[in-house]
Amino acid sequence: MPDIVRRVQGAHVPRQRGGAALVSYVLPVFNEQDGIRHFHEELVTALGGRPEFTYELVYVNDGSADGTLPILEDIAKNDRRVRIVDFARNFGHQMAITAGIDEARGDAVIVMDTDLQDPPKVSLQLIDAWREGAEIVHARRRSRQDTLFKRTTAHAFYRLLRSSTEVDIPVDTGDFRLMDRRAADELRRFRERSRFVRGMVASMGFRQSEVHFDRDERFAGETKYPLRKMARLAIDGLTGFSTAPLRMITKLGFAVLALSLIGICYALAMKVLRPEITVSGWTMLMVVVLFLGGVQMLSLGVLGSYIGRTYNEVQGRPLYTVRAVIAHDAEAGADGTDGTRHDD
Repeated sequence: MPDIVRRVQGAHVPRQRGGAALVSYVLPVFNEQDGIRHFHEELVTALGGRPEFTYELVYVNDGSADGTLPILEDIAKNDRRVRIVDFARNFGHQMAITAGIDEARGDAVIVMDTDLQDPPKVSLQLIDAWREGAEIVHARRRSRQDTLFKRTTAHAFYRLLRSSTEVDIPVDTGDFRLMDRRAADELRRFRERSRFVRGMVASMGFRQSEVHFDRDERFAGETKYPLRKMARLAIDGLTGFSTAPLRMITKLGFAVLALSLIGICYALAMKVLRPEITVSGWTMLMVVVLFLGGVQMLSLGVLGSYIGRTYNEVQGRPLYTVRAVIAHDAEAGADGTDGTRHDD
């Protein structure tokens, strides 16, 4: 059996012309050594039911620190459809999705996680909706096997985000979706660093539809989106597609001004009408100072979030760094070299 070859991917390959349509799967992976082989088997089994298409499976190794990469290399040896984009370090889930879409060559591109919470069979329903004319197909969760806290916070966040933005971001949808080649190429033009891919996809337009499914439990390992990362993603989504926090500061300022005027009127009235009970206003002073200080710090924090986004963008650094693209494809790896690709 020929050896796996490593190469540096050059320009984007145009989509197939003629023959069977090519469907690309973009599969971000981070520390999934316990479940990645089982996921691949499940995906291959599902794809076996649709032989009328050809497939490529783009695994993006997001700087895994366990034995995920050797397992992926072994999978690639036995499945010529597999390509591995190996990051030089961990860049995060949204960057991994971006790199996979940059690498994908298919007429349709499906993004899904590899923990089997997104059932591979559901991806075939996305393909059916695409064949019926949809250019973007979202997989919307009908139910999910998560903790009550996560279900509650996710439910509240999606509805808050939808009510705060001018973009119609579908509720109860993650990054599990299909994009037509035209939509995927359009998304490749979005190069901001603080990425909220599901918001970007929703903002592009095109003909969009939904497929409802029941999200399963994780097959193995633990979630790669703890509360800290979920909060950061929520902030990126809110600040990336809404100016509602800035508008909130203005409304809060008017509310504080109104309360301050009421307080001033009360203090003056007490001084004039009831001077005998008027004492040193230490308590009121402390309440006012602490309240205004809290409002000011909150306002500075919101402003800092937007300024920080601007700072990251003007640096112009690459979105991610690829150590190598690994493929069991002699033609694709004709140069036989290892290398690093820098994407901006």
